[in-house]
Amino acid sequence: MKVSYIDHSGFLVETGRCYYLFDYYRKKLPQLDCKKPIFVFASHRHPDHYNPEIFTLLQEMGMEQVTAVLSKDISRKKYPDAEAYRGNLSVVTVNFNGAYGLPCETKLYTFHSTDEGVAFLLTCPEGVLYHAGDLNDWVWEGEPERDNRQMTGSYRHEINLIAGLLQDKGIPAVDLAFVPLDPRQEKDYDRGLLYFLKKIPVKQVYPMHYWGNSDVIGQFLREYPEYTGIIQDTETAGKEKA
Repeated sequence: MKVSYIDHSGFLVETGRCYYLFDYYRKKLPQLDCKKPIFVFASHRHPDHYNPEIFTLLQEMGMEQVTAVLSKDISRKKYPDAEAYRGNLSVVTVNFNGAYGLPCETKLYTFHSTDEGVAFLLTCPEGVLYHAGDLNDWVWEGEPERDNRQMTGSYRHEINLIAGLLQDKGIPAVDLAFVPLDPRQEKDYDRGLLYFLKKIPVKQVYPMHYWGNSDVIGQFLREYPEYTGIIQDTETAGKEKA
């Protein structure tokens, strides 16, 4: 599977049979094979996670089969115009705690975000992918201690559900995971990712949602060198190396 970082929390994963595009926000897409099906996942309605202009871009690129997988909180007024695709676009609306069968032998499981919308865990013949959306341990200094404790409890509950599902399905590990690492949380920036790494067997993690401050990835690795090899350099994903 080939990973390309688009921007913020946006990633494109290419497999032998299709594309998976998560939380497109902005920036140019790489060149795509228009005959390959593409899934467009949007975890929630926030504009830094869902930009409906993506469907215009895909139409201009000539993509022949598009499946939009949109969280239930996204207004139907912002759904793509299926008629403009002449039957080549379909929309699947998803809610948390759901299981959905998708084309290309893709199975999708959704989890409840600690902000809005859902997190995605999907299986396909090439592997297992996880995109957190805004599911994170959003603890903030200055917030009431009770609120922060409740946030941590809610986050860990969802991560434990993911761990349980993997065990129940006999899935040994997540191949690719896209997880927030937000420097705005200051000293608590690492809480969500650390718990995820401790509970979820995972081969590669691409930090996201760092608002252009990619130095936070290096900071995390300096503080937790045991995860070197698992934590990837998001900024170089999909770029040609000299």
